[in-house]
Amino acid sequence: MILKSQILELYNKTKFDDADKKLFLKFRNKLNTGEIRAAEKINGKWITNDWVKKGILTGFKMGTVIQSGTFMDKDTYPVQNITNRKNVRMVPGGSSIREGAHIGENVIMMPPMYINVGAYVDDGTMIDSHALVGTCAQVGKNVHLSAAAQLGGVLEPISANPVIIEDNVFIGGNCGIYEGVVIEQNAIIAAGVTLTGGTPVYDAVNMQFLEKDENNSLHIPRRAVVISGTRKMKSNDRFSIYCPIIIKYRDEKSDRSVILEDALR
Repeated sequence: MILKSQILELYNKTKFDDADKKLFLKFRNKLNTGEIRAAEKINGKWITNDWVKKGILTGFKMGTVIQSGTFMDKDTYPVQNITNRKNVRMVPGGSSIREGAHIGENVIMMPPMYINVGAYVDDGTMIDSHALVGTCAQVGKNVHLSAAAQLGGVLEPISANPVIIEDNVFIGGNCGIYEGVVIEQNAIIAAGVTLTGGTPVYDAVNMQFLEKDENNSLHIPRRAVVISGTRKMKSNDRFSIYCPIIIKYRDEKSDRSVILEDALR
């Protein structure tokens, strides 16, 4: 890909001319449209596109801090204007989307919420009040990101995997998903659950702890229902520490509890 090689050359520069800025704007526009993204699924596996993350970092290096209303930020990453989008709803009340984030069709965004550069939000997803979609986080189709849920951002180190939420996932209120965790299709993460790459998660159905993949990412399996729990400390069984638990896998009752209403869309 020509753009990839151009961005990698741009990443190593310290001074930028008008042609460089034009190239960056082309790159940023392709992030907006979803033609390129920080991570993508290839042959069933999620691959992090390091060059895309380098392009995003280049935008910060290239940018100049300017005033926009009462805000101060790099001129390379202003707030994205979506008023020309017919099939997207962003309800008034303090929300913003940074340039370089992809917003799919029929996405609903409730105030106040924030979507950062490099994020990818696919069709039919709802981002609820006080929710965050962090830098480079990848969110699939028909996901419900409930109120105050946080998807952590990842830019550095370059090789670090972003947070990935696959299609039809329900993330409960006040959840925190960080450090390259992958939530696979149709999973349910109950309110208040925190997941990081280093969080031991116990599968009570199969009676075993989940293991990381070869890229050191923690995968929550398809249709898993995860709740907050505790486990005894090995070093001192008088104390318990936090441990998310897969309490079951989705059934008809679970499906009914998280169904998305077409009327909202």
